[in-house]
Amino acid sequence: MPLTDRDRAILDFEAEWRRHAGAKEEAIRADLGLSPARYYQLLGRLIDTAEAQQHDPMLVKRLRRLRDARVRERADRAADVR
Repeated sequence: MPLTDRDRAILDFEAEWRRHAGAKEEAIRADLGLSPARYYQLLGRLIDTAEAQQHDPMLVKRLRRLRDARVRERADRAADVR
């Protein structure tokens, strides 16, 4: 299924958000009209699609690496608690 305009806007925002003035959460609301929680839900699902990979492969790879590192870190902390 092709990317929607909103999907492309989310990926483009994530690639460029550092250029926005102010906090990222404020920019998400102002630029995309989404709550930060909804934005991150959509982004998390989006980076697992082949269409997102085709749209911006470097961004998607970076975001997947960051997500995987966070998952490993949480698993390591959980293992240390036991």
